[in-house]
Amino acid sequence: MTERNVLGGELEPCGTDPVTGFYRDGCCSTGPEDLGSHTICAVVTAEFLEHQRAIGNDLSTPHPEYRFPGLVPGDRWCVTAVNWARAYNDGVAAPVVLAASHEAVLQLIPLEALKRHAVDVPADPSSLDQ
Repeated sequence: MTERNVLGGELEPCGTDPVTGFYRDGCCSTGPEDLGSHTICAVVTAEFLEHQRAIGNDLSTPHPEYRFPGLVPGDRWCVTAVNWARAYNDGVAAPVVLAASHEAVLQLIPLEALKRHAVDVPADPSSLDQ
């Protein structure tokens, strides 16, 4: 069965540099063992990373034992619905790649909230530097 995104289409990959996803497959796929619901494909910002650190979710410090490189602004990462919602409520939500965000997130966050932060970022964001 194909997993769906929040727009009803096939779930697209979120990111492979660094490799994201609960299953470290580059997608915001989810399943019963993903208790945190890592379903939102976010393009992290410095403000979002600082907010996450402040709430006890340090996404910047590398943890090689978990195959986690530490994030920098501009990285795409599958974040938990609850922590994205906390950032949203605090006014520092990270931009969201809708086509790469799993439909399961809609159980917690309305599509309209996600759409307000939707962004279309190329697979290779370095092209934005030119």
